[in-house]
Amino acid sequence: MKNLILLIIAMIALSCSKSKEPIPGETKYQKEVNAKFKDATTSPLKDKDRKNFKGLDFFKFDSTYVVNSKFERTPGETPFEMKTTTDRLPVYVKYGIVTFNLKGNKYQLNVYQNQDINKKEGFDDYLFLPFLDNTNGEDSYGGGRYIDLQIPEGNELVIDFNKAYNPLCAYNEKYSCPIVPIENYLALRVEAGVKVFEKY
Repeated sequence: MKNLILLIIAMIALSCSKSKEPIPGETKYQKEVNAKFKDATTSPLKDKDRKNFKGLDFFKFDSTYVVNSKFERTPGETPFEMKTTTDRLPVYVKYGIVTFNLKGNKYQLNVYQNQDINKKEGFDDYLFLPFLDNTNGEDSYGGGRYIDLQIPEGNELVIDFNKAYNPLCAYNEKYSCPIVPIENYLALRVEAGVKVFEKY
C-alpha cells in the first residue's frame, strides 16, 4: 500500500513538472513572445496550432543586427491608406527615414505612424517599421516582417532586427495585416528575428 501511494505521488509530481515546462527562447524578448503565443488569451494562433505549440523558430541572436541609425523626421507628409491583406485601409503617415549601415552597406527605410493607434493612450510615440528582405519566402514569412519603434528625442534611433516579427496573418488568416511598401525592401538577407511559421 505504501509503495502504491509513493507511485501515485511520483506520477502527480511528474505530470506537474510536464505542465510547467520552461518557456523556450534565447533572449528575454523571445521568451516574452513565446509566452504570449502559448497563452490562449493573447495568442494569435488557431486552437489546433496552439495545442501543439512549443515555441516560435527564431534566427540565432546576432548583435550585428542591432544597428544605430540616423533618424530624419519628414514633417508635412500626406497621410495615406496603406493596403492590407483584407479590404481594411488603415491611415498611415510617413513619419521619418532611418539610415544605417549593415553588413558593410548603407540602407534606408521609411518609418510610419498609424493615425488611429497614435491617438490611443501610451501609443503616441509608437512608430511602425515594416520591411522586406532576401529571406522572405524561404527562411522568413513571404510578406515581410515588422519592427516596433518609439520616436526618439534626438536624431538617432537604435533598430534591433532581432526583434523583427511576422504579421499576425502569418498565423491566422482572420487578421488584417498591412502590406509592406516595396520601397522598404532591403537587398540582403536579414538573418535575425522570427523565422517562417511551420503550422502544426
